[in-house]
Parts: sequence; C-alpha cells; structure tokens
Amino acid sequence: MTVPYSDQPSAAMVVPRFAVRQRITVMVNRYEVRAVGPDGSEQQLLAMAQQKRLKLKEEVVFTADEGGSRPVFSFRARQRLDVRAEHDVFDESGQVLGSFKKRFGASLLRSTWDLSVPGLTAVGQERRPFIAILRRVWELIPFLGDVWVPFVFHFDFVDTATGAPVLVVERRKSIRDRYDVSVPDPRLDFRVAASMAVALDALQSR
Repeated sequence: MTVPYSDQPSAAMVVPRFAVRQRITVMVNRYEVRAVGPDGSEQQLLAMAQQKRLKLKEEVVFTADEGGSRPVFSFRARQRLDVRAEHDVFDESGQVLGSFKKRFGASLLRSTWDLSVPGLTAVGQERRPFIAILRRVWELIPFLGDVWVPFVFHFDFVDTATGAPVLVVERRKSIRDRYDVSVPDPRLDFRVAASMAVALDALQSR
C-alpha cells in the first residue's frame, strides 16, 4: 500500500517550488536559485551556486549570498573525471544529505539519473525521447554540433517504489538556461533538489 506524503516524515528543509537560472562567466559557471511566488514570478535569492572549471573532481558550492561569504551546502563527485561518478550532497557542516548518479548506459539515448535521500530513491529521465535523440544527433553533425541551440528538455523523477512524482525540472525557452523546479514529495530536501537541478545543467554533457 502506498503511504500518503502527509503520513511520511518530511525533510529538514522543504521548498515545494523554486527556479534556477544560469549565469556564464569566464572561469566559473554560476547559478541563482530563487523562490517562486504563486504567480510564477521569481522572488528572493535562496542560494547562489558556483561550478569551478578544470577541477579533477567535479564540485559545486552553494552560498547564502552572491558574495559567496557563507557556504551552505554543496555537491561533489566521488571519483575523478568519470562520467559514471556518483555525487554526494553535503550540508553546511559536511554531513551527507543524499546522492545522485547518471546512468551512463541508459543515458546514451535518453538521459537518466538515480537520486536518493534517506527513505527515498527515485529515477529521473528526459520527458520527451524525441528531443533527447535530436540533441544527440545535432551534436554529432560536423560544424552544426558546435552551434548552440537551446533545446527545451524537461526531467521527471519518480519514486522507484511507488511511481509517484518526486521532482520535476522544466527548462524554459530563453537564451540563458532557466529552469522551473517543483518538488511534490516533501521527503526530498531542498538542498538535494537544488543540487540535482543544477547538475542537470552543469553535468548534462558529461
């Protein structure tokens, strides 16, 4: 029997809806994570993420403000330069909150991720197989593959035990990458959800 969300323990930090917007700079990729109001408008900054390039182990640090003065959570790969690497999400004190990993074989045609937190495991896939295949074909065409095209792709994560929705990440049509994120399952901590949403952009081509 499926246990209703309301009867299950919630995560320590729950944000049912937020937005992720990418900023591109010379040496780092930055992402704003903002709350979303009832009308869909972006509101206060929840965290600022920074992905340093040319690191042996992939790591993204989230801070409480744009100045980066206070790290509040992060995710880091367990292995060096490995497309199959599992990533752990850490809180401010370094405790593991959850983990995620790309399924390399399944992702050859349609990007697939495993996501886990205490008491919950989920799997996420690109929503539209046609777009997934089109993106891969485009990248293989000489010269055309170097032309940036803002393919609009969405990811749906479901509970592996019940099939219930856990996390939905939808990309908007815009020049800069912008994602609307909803978290219908309160067992998924905001810090893990935000890490997964940023990873879907930052690590998508890995």
